[in-house]
Amino acid sequence: MSTTDNTKAAGEADADTAGHDPGPADGGPGTETGDGGPGDSGPDTGDSGLGDAGAQLSTAPAEDAAPTGIGVIGWIRWFWRQLTSMRVALLLLLLLSLGSIPGSLIPQTQVDPMKVERWKLEHDFWVPVAEKLQLFDVYTSFWFSAIYLLLFISLIGCIVPRTWQFVGQLRGRPPAAPKRLDRLPAYTTWRTGAAPEEVLAHAKSLLAGRRFRTDAAEGSDAAGGSVAAEKGYLREAGNLAFHIALILMLVAFATGQLFKSEGGKLVLRGQGFSNTLTQYDDFKSGSLFDTDTLPKFSFTLDEFDATFEKTGPQKGTPRDFKAYVSVSEGADGAPRKAEIEVNKPLDIDGAKVYLLGHGYAPVISVTDRQGKVIFKDAVPMLPQDSHLTSSGAVKVTDGYRDKDGKKTQLGFAAWFVPTFAGQNKGNMFSQFPDLDFPVLALSAYHGSLGVDSGLPQNVYQLDTRKMNKFLGPDGQLFKQMLRPGETMTLPDGAGSVKFEGIERWATFQVSHQPGNGLALAGAIAAILGLAASLFIQRRRIWVRAEALPDGVTVVRMAGLGRSESARLAEELAELAAELHDKAPTAPKSTEGPADGTAADAAEEDPEGERE
Repeated sequence: MSTTDNTKAAGEADADTAGHDPGPADGGPGTETGDGGPGDSGPDTGDSGLGDAGAQLSTAPAEDAAPTGIGVIGWIRWFWRQLTSMRVALLLLLLLSLGSIPGSLIPQTQVDPMKVERWKLEHDFWVPVAEKLQLFDVYTSFWFSAIYLLLFISLIGCIVPRTWQFVGQLRGRPPAAPKRLDRLPAYTTWRTGAAPEEVLAHAKSLLAGRRFRTDAAEGSDAAGGSVAAEKGYLREAGNLAFHIALILMLVAFATGQLFKSEGGKLVLRGQGFSNTLTQYDDFKSGSLFDTDTLPKFSFTLDEFDATFEKTGPQKGTPRDFKAYVSVSEGADGAPRKAEIEVNKPLDIDGAKVYLLGHGYAPVISVTDRQGKVIFKDAVPMLPQDSHLTSSGAVKVTDGYRDKDGKKTQLGFAAWFVPTFAGQNKGNMFSQFPDLDFPVLALSAYHGSLGVDSGLPQNVYQLDTRKMNKFLGPDGQLFKQMLRPGETMTLPDGAGSVKFEGIERWATFQVSHQPGNGLALAGAIAAILGLAASLFIQRRRIWVRAEALPDGVTVVRMAGLGRSESARLAEELAELAAELHDKAPTAPKSTEGPADGTAADAAEEDPEGERE
C-alpha cells in the first residue's frame, strides 16, 4: 500500500479527535486556544465526552462583563486583566500614534522656541488651550506620558505570564497519541513485516533527525506502542521576541528623549569649534541630560570640497560634499586628520558629527570717512535655493561716526550669487551653485541695528525699523552690485565697502543619541520575531505500531498543526516515505486472514479514553 494512499486533507476528518491530549506541554485545556488551529477546537460530536472541556477550547472571545460583588481585590484583578489584554494594548498603541500628531503639526519648545513664539502670535486664540494641554511639549506632556507608561505596563503584563507558559511547554513532553489517529487532518497507514519495536525505533530516530522533540510510549495489549513528536517552538519564541522588542523600542525612545543632546554649528574654512555649550549656534537636549557629560573634543575646518553636475538635465545637482578637518580629542589631544561626508559622520567618544550643509561667506571690509578700516570679516550667507542664491546681512556695530561725529551703526542687506547671469539677463538668482561668476549686491543703511535691545536677532536679516537709507543720486535707496575686488563708495563721503573675496562655510550637527543602538536592536528583533511567528508552524506527529495476531504490524502516522497549512500533509508524506523505506509494506500473503477480520478490528477500534 502506498504511504500516501490514506493521507487525509485538513477538514475531512471528524474534529472530535483533532483535539490534543492536555499533556504537560500544553498546560491543560484551553491553553492553546489563541492560535485557532484545527487541533484547538471543533464541533462537539456528542460521543467524545468533551462537554465543558470543549467550551474551554473555544477560540471565541469571552464577554468581558464588569464584576459584581467581588470586593476591592477582585476589581483590581479585573482592571489588571483588561490592561494586559491584547485589545487594550492595541488601543494604547493607536492612542500613542494619534498623540504624536500634535507634535508634528504644532511647533515644539525643545525643537524651535522662536517658532513657538511666532505660532503663539499668529494663533493667539488657541494659545490658552494649547498651553493647558501642553501641546508645545507633547512628548513630555502628562497625557502622552500616561499613554506611554500604560502601554509599557500592558506589554510587560502580557509577556510575563506567556513567558512562563512557554518555559513550561519547553520543559514538558509532547502529548501522547490520540486513540483514533485516522481522524486527524493528515493521516496514513500501511502494514509491514517489521516488529513494532523496530518500527518505533526507526520512527524516533527519523523524527529526531528532523529536529522534532520526541517521546516514546509503550502500548497495552489492545494498542501498540507510539512515538509522539513536536516541532515549531520557535513560533511562540518569535511571538515573545516581537513583544519584548516593542518594549525595547519603548525604552530606547524614552532613553533617547531624556538623555539626548543635539547642537548645530556653522564653521568657516580655517576656523574651529570646541564642544562646549557656548560654542553652539543652537542646542537642545533631553530633560535629564547633563551638559558636563559633553564629550571633550574640538576640530578645525581645514578645507571643504563640493562638486556639481555641470551639464545635462541634472545640471547643478550636487555630486560630492566633503569636509577635511583636524580633530583633537580631550584637553591635550594631538590633532589628527579626518574627513566628514554626508551620511558618513565622524564618531568621537559616543557623539557623532554630521555634515549638514554648506554655503559661501563673502569677505567684506568697511572703511569710515577717515579711510580707517573699521570692519573686515567673512560674512556667511544663507542659501535660498539649490543653486545657492544666498541672502545675508553685514552689520557694523562699532567704530563708525557720522559727519557730525556721532556714533552710529551701519547695515547692509546683501544678496550673493555664485554664478550671475549678467546685467539685464534675469533677476538676481544664481545659474549654477559653483563660483563661476560671483556677484554681491548690497543695499546701504545707517542708524540703530537694534542689537543692544536685549532681544534675540536673526544674524542673516537686517532690521531696518530704526535705520535710515543711504540715498543715491536718484533719491532712492543706494545699492550696488560688486565683483570680487570691487569697491562701493557710500554717498556724501560716508566711507566705502570693498568685496575682498569669498570663503566657504559648512554646518555641522553634533548629536548624542544614547537610545539609537537599543532601538536598532529592538527593530531587528521585532522583524525576526514577527517573521518567526508568521512563517513557522507548530505541529505534532504521532506514529503508532501495533502487532496483529497474524504477525503483521500495522503502522499508523498522523499529523496535527496549530494552524491551517497544506505543508503538514506534505511533511507527513515525506516522513512516511522515509519510514516506509525502513519498514516496507508486507507482501499480501502476510497481510492477515482472507476475510480481513484482523484488519477490520484494527481499523474499527471503538472510541474511548486516549492513551
